[in-house]
Order: sequence, then structure tokens, then C-alpha cells
Amino acid sequence: MDCALAIVARGRPVKQVCEVLGVARSNVAAKRARPADWRDGRTARQTDDAGLVDEIRHVIADLPSYGYRRVWGRLRCERERRCEAPINAKRVYRVMRVHGLLLERRPTPPRPQRRHDGKVAVAKSNQRWCSDGFEFRCDNGEPLRVTFALDCCDREAMSWVATTGGHSGDVVRDVMLAAVEQRFGNVPKAPAEIEWLTDNGSGYIAGKTREFATDIGLKPLTTPVCSPQSNGMAESFVKTMKRDYVAFMPKQDAATAARNLAIAFEEPVRIFVGEAVKKTLPACLCESFTKQDSELVHGRLPVEGSPDGLGQHIAQRQPEQLDGGLVIGEVTARLDDLA
Repeated sequence: MDCALAIVARGRPVKQVCEVLGVARSNVAAKRARPADWRDGRTARQTDDAGLVDEIRHVIADLPSYGYRRVWGRLRCERERRCEAPINAKRVYRVMRVHGLLLERRPTPPRPQRRHDGKVAVAKSNQRWCSDGFEFRCDNGEPLRVTFALDCCDREAMSWVATTGGHSGDVVRDVMLAAVEQRFGNVPKAPAEIEWLTDNGSGYIAGKTREFATDIGLKPLTTPVCSPQSNGMAESFVKTMKRDYVAFMPKQDAATAARNLAIAFEEPVRIFVGEAVKKTLPACLCESFTKQDSELVHGRLPVEGSPDGLGQHIAQRQPEQLDGGLVIGEVTARLDDLA
């Protein structure tokens, strides 16, 4: 705008200058018509805040914990009773800030500087497992929440559960039990202690979940809150599933999406070889179960064969809607058997 005014002052046509520089002719004309002693009233406004400061000090003298919003509310009510003009909340904030009357912010506690120089991947299977969950919506708007467990060596998805409910502790414990039975069979606990790496989700840090993990031979490990030490392997698996499978598979409703998830969980395991191992992965199994009452039904399907045939086999087992959650996955025993 200053450039346009300078060029016009040298005698150039206003219309031509405005078209070339892309400025409004009305704005240029208004600024040319201003007197030489013109001042912007917004920046040159002088207000007497002495009376307002006294009112604010009177309020916070009895109520020192009041911030500027509550002080403004008290002043507004008092001015209404006295039939005086209302005061703006932004002015109250400005006056309190200038005179040092604002509340002090709570100091941020220092975060522990924990150096992350380790590796999530391990050289042998059944040394460290990791778990996480993800959520997506079906075409009909129904949410489906998935919780899974991976081996940090061969990265096999050992067990998974899909539900229309939440990522509860019961679901996490089902995934734990299914992973142990998938690797070691129908045993009360793992032969050796296995690290169980997760984030700080409520289902993972619950007391019942941690106690149950210890009972079946797992050692719960959680990553620090709000830190770069994350559950990276499980989070990478979430990204792969959403990007390569969930985005393209049919998911008209929760039942259809759950059946296709059974196939989707097998595909990355068959084609992916983790960086921690340089050998062919053993053939894994695809399991699907339906939770009826308190009993968990075991169903195990081999990977070999066409995906279409696998999908047709899975489709024969219709999941049920129970207690607000559609539960599908790989649990092979009742939790009561471990009591």
C-alpha cells in the first residue's frame, strides 16, 4: 500500500497503479484524503486505568485466587448494580498484566531425561512380545477396535481381538492368553519369562492385567508417558494394517470387517521378514473365535490355501453382538481355567 501511494504521488494514474499492484482503489483514495496530522485511534488511544486498577485490587484483596475472568465477572456484576457501562474482559486482562496482578502459572515439572539407546527387536523368538491397538470405522459408521500381540523377533501377529466395545483390560488379557497358547499350547504359563512391551493404555496398566500377566509368565513393561521411547514395532504394524489392508478391504459393517481382518492379519506375516531375523518365517495359523456367554470357542485355520477359500471358511462362523461388543480373535481357553 505504501508503494502504491508513493507511485501515485509522482503522478501515475490511480487505476493503473492499483491494477498492477493488486490493491483496492477505494483504500488508496481513502488514505490519500487523510490529513497530515491523522493518527490511528486504535494505537493512539489513551485510557485512564487508575480507577479500574483500584477496583481490581479491591476484588483480589478478598479473593486472591481469582484470575482475570472471574475478576471481570465480579466487576461486571458490580457495574450492572450501579448502572454503569460494562467493561471488556480483554481490558481487564491487559490492566492486570501491566500491573502484575495476574495469577502465576503453575511451574512445569522437569521431565526425566531418559536416553533411548536400546532396540525393540530381539534376536530370538519368545523373548519379548509387544502389543497395541487401533480403531477404524466401517461404512455404516460402526466402530471396530482391534488389539493384537506381536513377537519382537519374527513379528508374527500371534493373537488379536476385534470388538465394537473399548480397549478394556478383559480384551488385553484375552490377547495375552491367546498369545501364550498359540506359542506354547495349552499350558498354565510360559516356560520362561517373556517381556510384554506396551504403552500406558488403561487396559495395559490395570492391576488385574499386570497380575494376570505375571501369572502366565509375562513381564509387563511400559514406555514412559509423553516420551520418544515408544512401542515402535507395534505402532509400525498399526500403520501397515491401516494403510495396506483396512483402507481397501470390504467393511460394510463390523461383521464383514472382522471376517476380512482375519485374512488381513495373515498377509503381512506371510510376506514380511523382520530385520531381527534373516530366515523364512514358519507357517502361522489364523484363528477366529466367537465369545458366547463366558465360554471362548477355539477355531484354528491353516494359512495354506487360497485367501478366498480362507475367507469363505471364516464367513461360515458368524460373530455375535454381545454386551455391547463384537469379539473376534484367537483366544483358545477360558480364563477361569487358570484360576
